[in-house]
Amino acid sequence: MTELQKKRIESAFSKIKNYLRVNEEHKILNLHALIAVIGSISVLLILEGGEESLPLTLHSLLVLIEKTCVIIVIAYIVSRIKYFQEILDGKFTLKNQAIIILIFGVISIFGSFSGVDVFGAIANVRDLGPMIAGLVGGPIIGLGAGLIGGLFRYFFLEGPTTLACSIATILAGLFAGLVFLANGRKFIGIFGAVVFAVLMEAFHMLLALLIVKPYSQALAIVEELSIPMILANALGILVFSYIISNLLKEKKTTKERDMYFDELERKKNELKVAQKIQETFLPDAIPLLNDFDIAALNIPAKEVGGEFYDFIPLTDNKIGIAIANVSEKGVPAALLMALSKTIVQTKARETHQASEVMEYLNKLVMVEADSGIDLSLFYTVLDLKNKTLSYINAGHDSPLVFKKDTGDIIELVDEDFNLGKIINIEFKEKEIGLSSGDILILYTDSIINALNKKEELFGIERLKQFIKENYDLPSKDLVGTIKKEILFFSKDKPQFDDMILIALKVK
Repeated sequence: MTELQKKRIESAFSKIKNYLRVNEEHKILNLHALIAVIGSISVLLILEGGEESLPLTLHSLLVLIEKTCVIIVIAYIVSRIKYFQEILDGKFTLKNQAIIILIFGVISIFGSFSGVDVFGAIANVRDLGPMIAGLVGGPIIGLGAGLIGGLFRYFFLEGPTTLACSIATILAGLFAGLVFLANGRKFIGIFGAVVFAVLMEAFHMLLALLIVKPYSQALAIVEELSIPMILANALGILVFSYIISNLLKEKKTTKERDMYFDELERKKNELKVAQKIQETFLPDAIPLLNDFDIAALNIPAKEVGGEFYDFIPLTDNKIGIAIANVSEKGVPAALLMALSKTIVQTKARETHQASEVMEYLNKLVMVEADSGIDLSLFYTVLDLKNKTLSYINAGHDSPLVFKKDTGDIIELVDEDFNLGKIINIEFKEKEIGLSSGDILILYTDSIINALNKKEELFGIERLKQFIKENYDLPSKDLVGTIKKEILFFSKDKPQFDDMILIALKVK
């Protein structure tokens, strides 16, 4: 064989493997094809060999397999009707139970009619219908189907095994239903169903040995029928159990999908509410201040959080500036943000002390301490006349002050705790003076935590360097340039938090 021929054969096998490698949804189609092939082969062997040339046991087995394939196809069609679906969902009504009993009872009758005569007895798959009915619907449905199949066998078909077979069929449905109850009113699964079918057919054979007289005739019948009936019924249960398991998995997947879409819809509605809350509480305009140039930037993320900033007029010579970050996303975070901003605004207008504002806010947000939502806030009072900042930083990322005369950048470090965590804490204000050309930069953590494709952080050092290189720009141009730099750095990397950046420059 040449190398080219080998490659062609390998290519052909590869195409076949890819064709057969179907997803979960299509596996059932392959199963149907397999059933059709098995049934066709059985018929072909029967026709080719003939009853006389084939051993009786083999002939009986082939016939039963053929009939089992027919029953499986019928049972699959039944499994798709709404009454069967209701039974699987545990929604039992008189109507759906009666319909399923009737259907599987008729399937049991078909199993008797399609059997093979062996020494006056009938090799059959009669028990298949009641067993399936019981394993799926419980003892009432199983017993009902068993009674239809068993009584039909008793009154309309003769033979030495009439009584034994009738009793076995009735008990097959009843025992299958009891297995359903013992398993917590759930289908027992593929392996359990097959084991049950094998044991039930073995019990069927035992009943024949105990009831049929003379014993020698019973023994001869059992020797010929046991293997075909056990294998055929086990095959039928195996395939139908697979169908049921696939159907249950399909239902579970559908339910999980519906729950996912419901949760997604709820989340979308929640984010819309949170977005409206946040839009309402962000400042409408930047204040115009003598001797100071202010610019602010807000880049909203897809998932709304609780970041906010505010400018609060206090007196002709003082203004309060706040920037905060609320952990988590959605409505709870947005509500805490709205509450915090309202408290800061209200208290700031009563007092010009940053410490009093923080202490008051800290007490009122204590109720949120156990909610898993953290609040960090930087609040400063800017004295426009004396050009000083009196500030307190409660857990917020350190604002930066660029000193033009030295070129240094000072970090206004935080107190290393979030608000609402420690009750009755005493806040101590810090103060820093500003000179012409100095710049105060306030930001949320999403600015320095922006990621690029290599999972590298933008970082505070990069921000510091950028400020040093562009300190001569007006505030508006400075924040715009920083925005471009961050967006270029992160490019297509998704942004999970709002980005807030404020620049205050002394003229």
